[in-house]
Amino acid sequence: MTEDTKAAPKLRPCPICGKPAVEAVKPFCSTRCADVDLHRWLGGVYALPAADQDDESDAES
Repeated sequence: MTEDTKAAPKLRPCPICGKPAVEAVKPFCSTRCADVDLHRWLGGVYALPAADQDDESDAES
């Protein structure tokens, strides 16, 4: 094998902008994209939809 084929495993693209990820800030390509992701988390952009379990169980009774 040559040195080129022994290269580090290929990282996924940055989830924010799609550029190749950088090992130092993986899974992002830059600290800017990491900060954008943090802002989205803190701002509540990333959220799972929730359904009230209580309403469904009352309807069954």
